[in-house]
Amino acid sequence: MRIGVVCPYDWDVPGGVQFHIRDLAEHLIRLGHEVSVLAPAEDEEALPPYVVSAGRAVAVPYNGSVARLSFGILSAARVRRWLREGRFDVLHVHEPNSPSLSMLAAWAATGPMVGTFHTSNPRSRAMIAASPILQPGLEKMSGRIAVSEYARRTLVEHLGGDAVVIPNGVDVRFFADAEPNPAWQGGAAEGGPGTIGFIGRINEPRKGLPTLLAALPRILAERPGVRLLVAGKGDEAEAVAGLPAEARARVEFLGMVSDRDKARLLRSVDLYVAPNTGGESFGIILVEAMSAGAPVLASDLDAFRQVLDGGAAGELFPVEDADALAASAVKLLGSPERLAALRAAASRHVRRFDWETVGAEVLSVYETVTDGRPPVAEVEPSDRRSRPSR
Repeated sequence: MRIGVVCPYDWDVPGGVQFHIRDLAEHLIRLGHEVSVLAPAEDEEALPPYVVSAGRAVAVPYNGSVARLSFGILSAARVRRWLREGRFDVLHVHEPNSPSLSMLAAWAATGPMVGTFHTSNPRSRAMIAASPILQPGLEKMSGRIAVSEYARRTLVEHLGGDAVVIPNGVDVRFFADAEPNPAWQGGAAEGGPGTIGFIGRINEPRKGLPTLLAALPRILAERPGVRLLVAGKGDEAEAVAGLPAEARARVEFLGMVSDRDKARLLRSVDLYVAPNTGGESFGIILVEAMSAGAPVLASDLDAFRQVLDGGAAGELFPVEDADALAASAVKLLGSPERLAALRAAASRHVRRFDWETVGAEVLSVYETVTDGRPPVAEVEPSDRRSRPSR
């Protein structure tokens, strides 16, 4: 099968949607399918062979964050050229409700089309207002996927229609087989003080690092040797500026890490903390942590609760409650038995997210929408039905 996939976000800037698309493409290629991914990208030499650059992206406020997207006349021309050259059996667009290549592709194409919706935003007036613009593309999608029940709910309440829920996938074995780094281990299972891990953009408030840092002095009061390992991009000095000196000394910034080192970090820490404050439709980092055997403590967001099997595969604390975070972390680090129980529960639960399972479900959607239909084609410019109503 020839599969065209559209990534809305800048390929050069790591993110959950980009990782999902990358891993899906590579899984499908291993199965023998031909896959081409169209994405904004500036550094074309660094792209994998299956990714086609649609040019540079620009920063746009989107869903409580800043997304790097491509949109406009030049981007539309590149989308149309890619569609003509691809002759795809199925077109898979991600986040078609964003002002991006995905929206442009949905407008420009006809034929078997699948949309995946990642965003969870229960009160988006902007999405409701933009519905007349979004509908022409959405109506062409004979297959719709939401990565969580909360992303599905956002689609239903704001744009109408429905979607099958297929979660983000993870290469479970990649994380499970990673080699721990002794320098990142804290030995909580053997009575040591323990290490806590955090991975995310340091200066993005919704990733919740300030809540974790506010909890750190209280954790150190009970477990003086604890270290906090932070991997991600951002202003490190600004992040810890409000901490007392003794707490700052227990924070180690690792900067941006490779996929290999991310897996090693998750295999090494005694506890992974996800203190996110909102705007999450799934929580891929939780699945990666569980795959690596890291016990998870996460803020009680709807999406995180679902990923953690209602709290059975990881513990939850109230959103932005630093005191509750600290109390839970101290209790967990002091209980090797509870940490072992969380690892065992997570190991069982995480199989649901392995690409062998998720990939088969995505392929089933592809087969449904392509059954007996001609391949994807570019809509002729004269066909006004493919354009947003004015």
